[in-house]
Amino acid sequence: MSTAPGTTSTAGTAGTGLRVLSLAERPDLEEALITMESSWPAYIRPEPLLVDWALRRHAEYQLVMLDETDRVVARAASVPFTWDGDPDGLPDTGWDETLRQCLTDTVAGREPTALCALEIAVAPGRLAQNLSGYTLRALIGHATAKGLRDLVGPVRPSGKHRHPRQPLAEYLALRRPDGLPEDPWLRVHVRAGGEVLKVCPASMTIAGSLAQWRAWTGLPLDTDGPVELPGALTPLTVNTAHDHAVYVEPNVWVRHRLTGRRP
Repeated sequence: MSTAPGTTSTAGTAGTGLRVLSLAERPDLEEALITMESSWPAYIRPEPLLVDWALRRHAEYQLVMLDETDRVVARAASVPFTWDGDPDGLPDTGWDETLRQCLTDTVAGREPTALCALEIAVAPGRLAQNLSGYTLRALIGHATAKGLRDLVGPVRPSGKHRHPRQPLAEYLALRRPDGLPEDPWLRVHVRAGGEVLKVCPASMTIAGSLAQWRAWTGLPLDTDGPVELPGALTPLTVNTAHDHAVYVEPNVWVRHRLTGRRP
């Protein structure tokens, strides 16, 4: 499905004065999508070549939310891939591996069956307006209209950084009195019909020299061992003898079943 540039796609209108469009419909918004300020820490650095390839090859799956002035206030990055529906088949190296799988599936000409949501981000000035929920529902509707069976994602729990040394499985077990997850972003997914499947223990791995990490974090990093970073879900592991540090980010696989939904 495609529509003419500048028109509203099946993602539709998210709220008064807001429109959701794909990058295929508005390729002129690519730079605005990429440069939109978000809350990601500076050290979260996905593989740039794969991300750049995905943006261009699968532009129809990159969504932008525009306000009444045509400014990008939220974005959803996703890639299609082939998945048999078995949760055990979702990789433990979620973010990184799903990008690679999308590449191999695309090159091999395999028909995608699912969409993997890599990121849903909201501009800092709009964080209190439920745009993350709007954007998630828009992506669900977009994937449904494409005829895909599932929307899955290695979700980054938004409150986990407050408990960096707590195992993610323990954090996931925290529930509010109403039974919903304690974590705010996981709660948005569950309210939208999402099912929490399992921990994704090594969704993204970022390694660098100590000089690089000092530039990214502003910390001295002059002792060995685990170091807590602002915004990190787990501690950074520092090795001064070998002049490097490694951060392994765990996420949570969440599934939204699309079969039977209306576009």
